[in-house]
This record gives sequence, C-alpha cells and structure tokens, in this order.
Amino acid sequence: MLATLPGTATARSSSEGSVTADELLAKVRTCTRISDGLYRSDATEPADIPVCGTPDVVFWKADMDIDCDGQYSARCNDDTDPSFQPQTAFAQSDGDYLSSEGLPFVVVPVASDLWEPFSSGISGGSVVAVVYGDRVQYAVVGDTGPHDIIGEASYATAERLGIEPGPEGGGADSGVTYIAFRGSHVSPIESHQDAVTLGDELAREFVGRQVRSGDGVEDED
Repeated sequence: MLATLPGTATARSSSEGSVTADELLAKVRTCTRISDGLYRSDATEPADIPVCGTPDVVFWKADMDIDCDGQYSARCNDDTDPSFQPQTAFAQSDGDYLSSEGLPFVVVPVASDLWEPFSSGISGGSVVAVVYGDRVQYAVVGDTGPHDIIGEASYATAERLGIEPGPEGGGADSGVTYIAFRGSHVSPIESHQDAVTLGDELAREFVGRQVRSGDGVEDED
C-alpha cells in the first residue's frame, strides 16, 4: 500500500473544526487498553494494535486502508475496486447505502472476542475524529470490517486528509489516529455537516477548551 507523504495533499484535502491535530494527539498519548486482544493492520501483519479508551473516547492508531463500498460512483465501483461491495453495514435515512466517495466514514471491526464496539458506546453514526499529520477530519462510523483487522476509512475520508484515496494502491501505511466519541450519534448519518458540528463540540470538550457562555467564558472541563 502506498502512502501520501505528510504535507502532500490532494486537491480536496483540508482540516475541519477548531481543535488542532496536536491538541487531540496530546490527549491520546498513552493507552489504557479496552480490547481483549490486539488487531492487525492487514491480514499479513502481526497483531500489535490495541483499542484504547478513556471515559469519553475510544481510540486506535493504525494505518488507513480504503473502503470503496456502498453506492456506485465514478471512483468506487466494481471496475475500480476488485473487492467492491454495493452495500455498507449502515444505511442512509432514505434506505440507500452510504457513499464512500462522498461521505467521510470509518470502518470498525465487527464485534468479536477481541472487542465489541457497541459495548464501548460506538455504533453506526458515532462521530470519529481522524487525525493524520496536521489535519483533522470528522467522520461517522459507517461500515464494519474483518473481526481481527483495524484501520480503514472511506474514499472521502482519505481524500480530505491528503491521503491517496484509490482503492488499488491507496491509503496510508501508518500514522493515522482514530478517536471515536462514546455515545455520540449523527442523524441522519449522511449529514457530514452535522458530524463536523457535533465532532468539533465534543473535541473541544475532550481537550478542555474554553467556551463562551451567556455570562462570559467558562471552562469545558
């Protein structure tokens, strides 16, 4: 898998919200493991990735494989991706499957003896801050993957982070941090703007930013 070097962005790459990558990463420097075992980044790699937790978030540090499943599009279809599947684990409010090309979403492993995401407050529509280099992108949990592999996100997530998004040869080999906010939920799941709004609010609380109330400034802690 090829990785775009940090600082080498695609045309649509950007960073979202008011909380910086450095602020988020400072809060996830140490890991209290909540998974019962360790995950692989790919089928041929060793199992060495823990799922970590705090009272507010669940996080893991891994690679990024590209999920191009869901709605057919110009860049995600069975011609561009030999492993293409026309469905995602979760659907839009209109019943259609999610669009990997259009919607930033993250893939979590299917529940297993290693870890059960739902028991940690993570389910379809949960908000995830995805950090790569100096960029932050907000996404939702939108699909599930193999029970023993972690580190995958949609075409749109990769593209917006400046990572080569192609399902064949794209992705990042390492350096991606996924921070999922426990108990969060975006509805409708396909509203990226709602994910950004809620994600930024939760991220501000997580890093202890101050917010302005009607009576002045108060701390978020």
